[in-house]
Amino acid sequence: MDQILLFAVLGLGQGALIAGIALGVVVTYRGSGIINLATGAVAMASAYIFWALTSGFFGFTLPTVAALIGALVAALAIGVLIEVAVFRPLRTVSPLAKLAASLGILLTLQATVLLVFGTQPQQAPSVLPGETVTVLGITTPADRFLLTGLVIAIALALGALYRWSRFGLATRAASENEQAALLAGLSPNGISLANTLLAALVAGLLGVLAAPIVQVDSITLPLQVVPALAAALFAGFTSLWIACTAGILIGVLQSIVYFLSTQSWFPTDNGNAMPGLQQLLVFVLMVVALYVRGAGLPRRGEAVEQRLPAVPLPERLLRPALLAAVVAAAALVVLPFDFRQALTNSMIGMVIVLSYVVITGYVGQISVMQLAISGTAGFALSHVAIQLRVPFPFDALGATLLATLLGVAAGISALRVRGVSLAVVTLAAALAMEQALFGNTSFGGTAGVSVPPPRLFGVNLGPGADFRGLDGNEPSPMFGFLVLAVTVVLGLYVAHLRRTGLGRRMLAVRSNERAAAAAGVDVRAVKIAAFAISSFIASVAGTLYGYNFGSVSAARFTALAALGLIGFAYIGGITMVSGAVIAGLMSTEALLPHALDKWFGIKGTWALLFGGVSLIVTLIANPDGIAGAGHRRRAAKRAARAAARVSEPDGPHPEGEHHAPAALDTTEVAS
Repeated sequence: MDQILLFAVLGLGQGALIAGIALGVVVTYRGSGIINLATGAVAMASAYIFWALTSGFFGFTLPTVAALIGALVAALAIGVLIEVAVFRPLRTVSPLAKLAASLGILLTLQATVLLVFGTQPQQAPSVLPGETVTVLGITTPADRFLLTGLVIAIALALGALYRWSRFGLATRAASENEQAALLAGLSPNGISLANTLLAALVAGLLGVLAAPIVQVDSITLPLQVVPALAAALFAGFTSLWIACTAGILIGVLQSIVYFLSTQSWFPTDNGNAMPGLQQLLVFVLMVVALYVRGAGLPRRGEAVEQRLPAVPLPERLLRPALLAAVVAAAALVVLPFDFRQALTNSMIGMVIVLSYVVITGYVGQISVMQLAISGTAGFALSHVAIQLRVPFPFDALGATLLATLLGVAAGISALRVRGVSLAVVTLAAALAMEQALFGNTSFGGTAGVSVPPPRLFGVNLGPGADFRGLDGNEPSPMFGFLVLAVTVVLGLYVAHLRRTGLGRRMLAVRSNERAAAAAGVDVRAVKIAAFAISSFIASVAGTLYGYNFGSVSAARFTALAALGLIGFAYIGGITMVSGAVIAGLMSTEALLPHALDKWFGIKGTWALLFGGVSLIVTLIANPDGIAGAGHRRRAAKRAARAAARVSEPDGPHPEGEHHAPAALDTTEVAS
């Protein structure tokens, strides 16, 4: 019992950090209606700046207190930049787009930290006293109690500020009805800025103070936002006191789970403690929070109607698909081996993004689990092909079916969850799958698992096939042809889905679930169908990935990689198949990153920075993505030509010619 108490006290430090980030999430949501996934990244940036100011990284060293002030000033500067450059221009967009914007901020901050400070974790000096105290016979570091007391004091101060000050009254007024707040002389922009600065200050302070406990690195600190989101869910994104208490308790529970996992009676994995239990705990707590608090977030009274990205009706399918297939097939033969591999990677990325087109573009649900489902299919492929000795293509079909069933099960369990709430829950699920499932050696493991090449009637269709293209090097174009065929078929299916009755029902659910149900649409059936289709497509991508590299590694299916992929999907155009093509070309190890690396020396971290900034710019300047902008330009030109023909006084008008459809072929569904 003493050991459990000791680890519970030790968990107070991480719990205080989680509580601080949760407070920042709640404060930001109160002020601007945005769930800021980058709150943990603000804590990370502040901790790195504090370490740099105290370690001489910038060529000089500041005293601890001065360095703390400098880190907090940097946090405030980041908050101003986030609000002015990102949140304010996006006040009128949909909640999903705002969530995607916060994802862009996270990617940008992480890439900036990696470029400036490197990938090596750092140990920051402690601001708090290093003495120990004895409580109930247990000797523990005093900083855990100090951190906990500080975050509780911050929660009480913020609660008093919102309850009894004019600023708190103005924040509540702007949250409930922006139009009425404007008429009363309040500035929603100013209120949002003040709340964003408060959130950045709290996150930055806790990031610096807790850094010696959790270590300063570019992955651990940003992902602390996941348990913080669980605490915010318990608080309904409104109650500061509940968010603080839940955050502290989550840290304590995670520490106790870690202690229990070290006991001899606890289940092990290859002699080591079962991985991912802390992340699994957070996911379970999120499910409990949604059950207790309800699936919806508190609604805000926005001043302007929010609009989702348009979903144009595909005009032609076969001709552009065949043309693209011919060009890609020729490129697979002609290109050098490295670009041939990059093109194959691009097509696999296109397939994964097609799953986002269905679940997010058509149904309006952000599911961060799609890449994790791909990884599940890849690992399952290894077990089916090697352990069960199932030949191709039945091994791929079996692995795809297993992973699809997992996706459908997740969809059924999340039927009450929609929109932003679904994104939050599936982010926790993706992190839990990464750590608990992919990190488990009985299924995956950090070393990865091998995948045999695909053979059909004795013919090797894998990257090591005999036909090697013009340069005679691996990978063989044969596997590229296989990936190309799958990509074209799935792309045609997703584009055709938009034309079908199911596609129209998906768009109705995306626009307004209650209105769709009132019109006779079975919302539950539509959601399950969308999860099944998107999970199947993502699973196919996972099997192609396994064949492509001859192995499956957990490092390629991380939650952060999934967030980056969603960012590329938004940049390309998340509602269109052509957007998936563009996103695939920009994805990890695809053609565009490979060309930038080879020709200009721009490597992965720069590509991550480019992706984060491009996502923000796309959401602000062009919410429909690159593909959507191209469609609008083509539609405008056709409408202008049709108008010009109509306006010609003596122009020919062939019998049966109609001009109205030319102006209506930009059919879109938006809300």
